[in-house]
Amino acid sequence: MKKRFTAKLISYGLCFLLLTGCGDATSLSVPSAEQPSQSGTDIMDALQIGSTSAPACSDADSSESTQASADQEASATQPTRTPEPAVTPEPTPEPTPFVPLRDNTPYCPVPEASGTITYGNESATIDASHSDQGYIMANYTGTCPKVKLQIVGPNSYKCTYNLNTSEFQAFPLTAGDGSYTVTVYENVIDSEYVVCYTVDLEVSMPDPFSPYLTPSCYVNYSADTYAVELAAELCETAASDLDCVSLIYNYLIENISYDYDKADQITSGALSTYIADIDGALNSGKGICLDYAALMTCMLRSQRIPTRMEVGYASSAYHAWISTYITDIGWVNGIVEFDGSSWSLMDPTFAASSSEEELREFIGDGSNYSVKYIY
Repeated sequence: MKKRFTAKLISYGLCFLLLTGCGDATSLSVPSAEQPSQSGTDIMDALQIGSTSAPACSDADSSESTQASADQEASATQPTRTPEPAVTPEPTPEPTPFVPLRDNTPYCPVPEASGTITYGNESATIDASHSDQGYIMANYTGTCPKVKLQIVGPNSYKCTYNLNTSEFQAFPLTAGDGSYTVTVYENVIDSEYVVCYTVDLEVSMPDPFSPYLTPSCYVNYSADTYAVELAAELCETAASDLDCVSLIYNYLIENISYDYDKADQITSGALSTYIADIDGALNSGKGICLDYAALMTCMLRSQRIPTRMEVGYASSAYHAWISTYITDIGWVNGIVEFDGSSWSLMDPTFAASSSEEELREFIGDGSNYSVKYIY
């Protein structure tokens, strides 16, 4: 009995010490040893289970509580930080549209005398096997030293060529579909000729550009011609036919100079018949109007660009120049400059030997040019 009383006394003493350390002892009623009050029991229960609602009794607890309060006060006094707006990423730029390069593979059809449709006599042969492709082949095996072949086409179109070889030569049908008359003439004396052979042909061409895409006697080339290889190299970076025309044109007017000596020989009659030597002009870097025109015609045709070599008069001078067909534009008589609506005349000879001002002054609206033959 004495032991139990002593234990209770010690227990209440400890509780009293704890309570006096946490508040004003005079405000608390101390329960008797025999029957503790309800409030004392609640405090003891809270101490035993570590309830957070009980006041802190240790220095560490007090420190933690004070720090927590300070943090709460600091948090309350500091302004609320407004979150920074999200950065909108720059839009991805649209990719540059891919523009494929045009096919610069050389195109060199070989004119043939196939023998399937032929006309003629013992001196002359006309092979019309490929008239639907825009050309005929002809040869002369007689004894006359001066022979001419004349082609008269629709709308009274007329072209005359020299025919002085036993090998077949290609002659273009540049007047389109319709009726043609082909005549071989032999020279009798001076400028007089007699008919050796004549034939009428009906021509229908599925591709109207055929005559302007094929080699002929005045624009003579093959896959082995250097000009064909050069045209393919120049057009390697071209994205369109117009690019190709510009590249070839600019190359020729910058690299071929006018051959005044040859021009004088032709004017004086010392060089009575002349057919352009396409590779010869390239190798020498010189040429007359026929050389410029035939060379550019060859290079453009070999790039599948229809091109006409035109011969006639520039003012009072006998001259040669070219026209070419550009998709979505049509036949163009010029490439010196294009301002979006009009062209200056495509004349590589004058462009190479004249200033732009002189060229423009002479060309004007093109009325100074009069076409006589189209090859």
